[in-house]
Amino acid sequence: MQDRYIYEYAIIRFSPLVERGEFFNIGAILYSKPKKFIAMRFHIDEAKLSAFKSEHTKEELENYLKAWEDICNAQPKNNAIAQMEMPNRFRWLVATRSTIIQSSPTHTGVCENPEKELEDIFERFVL
Repeated sequence: MQDRYIYEYAIIRFSPLVERGEFFNIGAILYSKPKKFIAMRFHIDEAKLSAFKSEHTKEELENYLKAWEDICNAQPKNNAIAQMEMPNRFRWLVATRSTIIQSSPTHTGVCENPEKELEDIFERFVL
């Protein structure tokens, strides 16, 4: 298994009315300790968003998810969560929540290239 690295990932979900338990996938986040890699991708499908009863706008959700990206990238410097060690940032982002942005259970795998694996997961489960 030379040149293959363990990774963890979760699917990011939008739940417009948490009480109803409905959601649709809007992103993916992947962390690989051996490669010192953490990143996420997101896309909000406007047709799906309009199909759900929601008072939240696409722009609002994108701003929320950009804050998650900032945490992945350890930005901004004045954000305590963004300054945590990489594994702790990943655990914080994928922690169970009862908010409109949630994540799936964490899954594991092995890959050669975490960036490519994230793109594959994103295309398979979000787009």
